[in-house]
Amino acid sequence: MEIHHVSRRRYAHTIKWAVCGSVAVVVIAAGVGRATLNLRAAVTEKPDIAIYMLLPEEEIGKIEILRESETQRDYLAETKDGPKLIILKRGEEKWYVELVEPLRE
Repeated sequence: MEIHHVSRRRYAHTIKWAVCGSVAVVVIAAGVGRATLNLRAAVTEKPDIAIYMLLPEEEIGKIEILRESETQRDYLAETKDGPKLIILKRGEEKWYVELVEPLRE
């Protein structure tokens, strides 16, 4: 490579694109990392949001909390098939669905 033939303008142009590319990589990585943390927090710390994420096939419209403790939450949920009783339990790291039971109207 003949480095002594590179003009000052061409060198500045290359450096500018290198800095822009590096900034873009850092911004994208930070955005993906933040989204991952938000998703994990929603599932582990906010079970009211987790119910929608754990049961997408139920098409839950409205939820009402019936009973709440540190390790269990009972919900009355309006779904596409009518009202259902949904019980969420807290595991070691996240909430999981223990029971989904249809109710009569």
